[in-house]
Amino acid sequence: MLGYQFSKYTGKIQSVFDRLFGIFKELLLYTSGDVDEALDWLKEIDNEHKISTKDYTLEDFIEDLKKKGFLREELEDPNGGSGLSITAKTERSIRSSALDQIFGKLKKSNAGNHNTKKSGRGDEQTADLRQYQFGDSLDQIAMNESIKNALINQGIDDFGMTQKDLVVQETLYKAQMSTVLMIDISHSMILYGEDRITPAKKVALALAELIKTRYPKDTLDIIVFGNDAWQIKLEDLPYLKVGPYHTNTVAGLELAMDLLRKKKNANKQIFMITDGKPSCIKERDGSYYKNSMGLDEYIVNQCLNKAAACRRLKIPITTFMIAQDNYLQQFIHEFTEANKGKAFYTGLKGLGEFIFKDYESNRKKNSK
Repeated sequence: MLGYQFSKYTGKIQSVFDRLFGIFKELLLYTSGDVDEALDWLKEIDNEHKISTKDYTLEDFIEDLKKKGFLREELEDPNGGSGLSITAKTERSIRSSALDQIFGKLKKSNAGNHNTKKSGRGDEQTADLRQYQFGDSLDQIAMNESIKNALINQGIDDFGMTQKDLVVQETLYKAQMSTVLMIDISHSMILYGEDRITPAKKVALALAELIKTRYPKDTLDIIVFGNDAWQIKLEDLPYLKVGPYHTNTVAGLELAMDLLRKKKNANKQIFMITDGKPSCIKERDGSYYKNSMGLDEYIVNQCLNKAAACRRLKIPITTFMIAQDNYLQQFIHEFTEANKGKAFYTGLKGLGEFIFKDYESNRKKNSK
């Protein structure tokens, strides 16, 4: 008779708090950081799916959020709300969760490590060896291989080492990257019953956490663009909302270029997440020229000019187009041609994977 021996299950079992907290963080993104609204939604979800228990209620969960430093109580809310708001600890946890969802678990690195295909005097050792050259540092010399060369060339009896015997370990550059992420917050990002802004926010949060943990020497600036463009802080991302705006892509590109000009890194790039056509330009006199009907030639030409200007500055633009309209995709094709950049025509589901793939593969030689 066959016998079976079962080992004890050691997998991680989520507590009721952890399960509720995971849902709560997701809801905070959808409600743009509105704690009261997120808690209302959480109550509805809990009523339907019975996540809390008699021993651990939603009230217990809220008290734990306060005790653990995820929520703080503000002054009394004049609008009748709870007066609760999220803390910086919650914001960090939201970024970490977004990173896990979109990019998976990543190990922290102490240096920027966008590996290039260029070898030479870089940062990371490879298995390749090359002849010693004047200027190579002593710590690069592969001593075992150099001694072996000396033994072969001079022999044991007349052992000596010359420069011809020396070989050094090849290294790869670890290029540093300066990235500007542009997020479209025009009204079309929530039109037609489809929420496109929340996935865009989640990708931005994940990308920020990726850079902070894996590429700490890289820089990331975040821009939103509607009728105008402005820079936002990382801490502002969970609270980001769509406005009653048109799409001024030119303003976003101008601001991105200004930010990147100030960066010392040789490697610079722009990621742009958008779902609609450019429909707005700010004129020199401060007025706005807007046209939501089709593709306006005047606006389009200015966009193409900015794309070409980025190309001259060696700033590639990777556009993530989340609209399926053929005429809009044709515009993005022309835009990408003008910049010699990249474009992904994607739905919302694969957006994070596309950005991760492109961020990892945008590797150039770091100038020294």
